[in-house]
Amino acid sequence: MKDFRDLKVWERGHKLTLEIYKITSGFPREERYGLTSQIRRSSASIPTNISEGCGRSRDTELARFVEIAIGSASELEYLLLLSRDIGLINEADFKLLITEVVEVKKMLISFFQKLKANC
Repeated sequence: MKDFRDLKVWERGHKLTLEIYKITSGFPREERYGLTSQIRRSSASIPTNISEGCGRSRDTELARFVEIAIGSASELEYLLLLSRDIGLINEADFKLLITEVVEVKKMLISFFQKLKANC
């Protein structure tokens, strides 16, 4: 078992989620149970899955949860693109968030590959 708070990728995912919550707080009220909720869930799923995987006893199990986090990052990437294209996120916020999502995704992939190499 690992302490998830020691992982840079968890820290980046957590900070990304905090930013997502700030940005989506300005979304229209009618999106509260739609796009706002979906974006927040996919974002929070990244550090959540890392945390859950760290609570497991084997690296193979952690790798499975990291793989799920990669999928959540891809989902978030699309949802941010959609939000920009329908005018819910301005270009500056989009660029900031998408850059961070891509960076977190790269970190997750690298972590996943290291875990798989150790299995």
